[in-house]
Amino acid sequence: MTLHQSVTTELAAAGLDPADVERVVTAALDEDLRYGDDVTTLATVPAGMVAVAEVMARQPGVLAGGPVALAVLDAAGLPPGCATVLRPDGSSVAAGEAVLSIRAPLRGLLTAERTLLNLMTRLSGIATATRAWVDAVAGTGAVVRDTRKTTPGLRLLEKYAVRCGGGANHRLGLGDAALIKDNHVAAAGGITQAIEAVRAAIAARSAAGVPMLDAEVECDTLDQVKAALAAGCDLILLDNMGLADLRAAVALARDWPGVQLEASGGLTLPAARDVALTGVDYLSVGGLTHSSPALDLGLDLRAG
Repeated sequence: MTLHQSVTTELAAAGLDPADVERVVTAALDEDLRYGDDVTTLATVPAGMVAVAEVMARQPGVLAGGPVALAVLDAAGLPPGCATVLRPDGSSVAAGEAVLSIRAPLRGLLTAERTLLNLMTRLSGIATATRAWVDAVAGTGAVVRDTRKTTPGLRLLEKYAVRCGGGANHRLGLGDAALIKDNHVAAAGGITQAIEAVRAAIAARSAAGVPMLDAEVECDTLDQVKAALAAGCDLILLDNMGLADLRAAVALARDWPGVQLEASGGLTLPAARDVALTGVDYLSVGGLTHSSPALDLGLDLRAG
């Protein structure tokens, strides 16, 4: 199945990979139909019946997933142009506000309903949580970033939702950036050795024409921060450090122009601003994608 050009254009304009979205929505629809056709809908809805429906926000939040909803309807075989996005992704919505309007054959619409809502509520929940973190650190200069703690198979969509909420993406996978963590340090024999090994790997990739971002190294202690700075690492992840150690790390990094620091581990929303005010450049928040509650959205029929 291939999505219609109008849908792929909408997805691409939103910064989404149309092929990835098609993979996700097709798999989700197949999951719902794996045991046969929608028996309830076929029994209760006359063939050819057309209905008007709206996706409504049942609680306030930040919207994400409108173009994805269009892809679900398209993949379910509903007519192109049957739906209109009423509120763009990234916008704040109030309870009772319509975010998507649909006029389509009712059988197909009800078959696609759960897949559409599952994706929209999940993505909007992530965008809503991200916006809360972004608002908490507003004015500090710190940026809220996500991690790879994503739902398997949904990474690009969930990271898109983070962007809708005003956050930034960290690496998308294992190959687009290097992150030297404690196990890598242990295997290499120390932070300096790990950094040198990764730099050599990056240089080899670059020589082969494969672009890669700079390496980041995880530090648990201030001594490790000093070692990372001395080794010339320009992006340091400060793992599970208290406010005093974060401030000390920021002070150490001032002597190394261009070095950026990222706070990670055990961060909470109530303490987000205090962490940002230590002077770190980033807050790494895995909970954006692994623990955000879904935003309550529902599909309501308006007319038949």
